[in-house]
Amino acid sequence: MGDNVDTGVYSLQEALKIADDLELDLVEISPKADPPVCKIVDYQKFLYQQKKKQKEIKAKTTKIIVKEIRFGPNTDEHDYNFKLKHAEKFLEDGAKVKAFVFFKGRTILFKEKGEILLLRLAQDLEEIAKVEQLPKLEGKRMIMILSPKLKKK
Repeated sequence: MGDNVDTGVYSLQEALKIADDLELDLVEISPKADPPVCKIVDYQKFLYQQKKKQKEIKAKTTKIIVKEIRFGPNTDEHDYNFKLKHAEKFLEDGAKVKAFVFFKGRTILFKEKGEILLLRLAQDLEEIAKVEQLPKLEGKRMIMILSPKLKKK
């Protein structure tokens, strides 16, 4: 079908007759053009190719994954190191890390401890991550967001 391409200008009736003779469909490609641009194709095949293009575009878009790591204001050394290793793994996998300190009851008095803990985490991860949002208190949580540094190829 593609070997003898005819790019002539036809009336609607002529184009419909040609499409009917070839047992194909007349598909409007660009309706806003003057005159409108149409193509004689197998409509089902045309729809299939459109879907395929959309799927390829969707596959190429990157999905951003956000992993959360929760600390308490009095998190001890061992727990901190354990969570630090998890944060490293998440960042190396390309995910963003949302680290937060959760203040229960009266522990809200230790806001400084929570901020120091999050800044220490940022400092320990500075090789592989950059701080996207500095520690910020939101209700009973102090939140900091880290994103992976782009690897140089």
